[in-house]
Amino acid sequence: MVMTLRAIDADNWHACVKLTVNEEQKQNVAENAVSLAQAAYEKQWYPHGIYSNETLVGFLMFGTDQETKRVELCRFMIDKQYQGKGYGKATLVKLFELINIRYGAISLYTSIVPENDAAKKLYESAGFKMTGEVMWEELVMVKRIE
Repeated sequence: MVMTLRAIDADNWHACVKLTVNEEQKQNVAENAVSLAQAAYEKQWYPHGIYSNETLVGFLMFGTDQETKRVELCRFMIDKQYQGKGYGKATLVKLFELINIRYGAISLYTSIVPENDAAKKLYESAGFKMTGEVMWEELVMVKRIE
């Protein structure tokens, strides 16, 4: 599989908002349309489509949080029909490369809903560690990007 991250633009935004997760996961993930609206008004966020070859399989958004001043992966989802195929971890590897190019060596933060064991396992497998912080009622994780 060839994974790429492509900025959301006029050509792919509609397909992006059609992506969805399983019903039981919806309380853990913001709607992609909401994320795109946020990025339109808060310019520090960078929304990207996750592609396997030419197929859009997911969505992520990263940037610098104005409150914490940290670079954060604030949205990450793989469409329900593509889950369990290794796209999540492969995407994180691509994201780490992009973050390193854009920001250099930094600490990358993310957060998870406490009950989201699948996300915790995925992030830990990619090198994220729990910080012990709780923000926005979510558990904060960090990974050093070199």
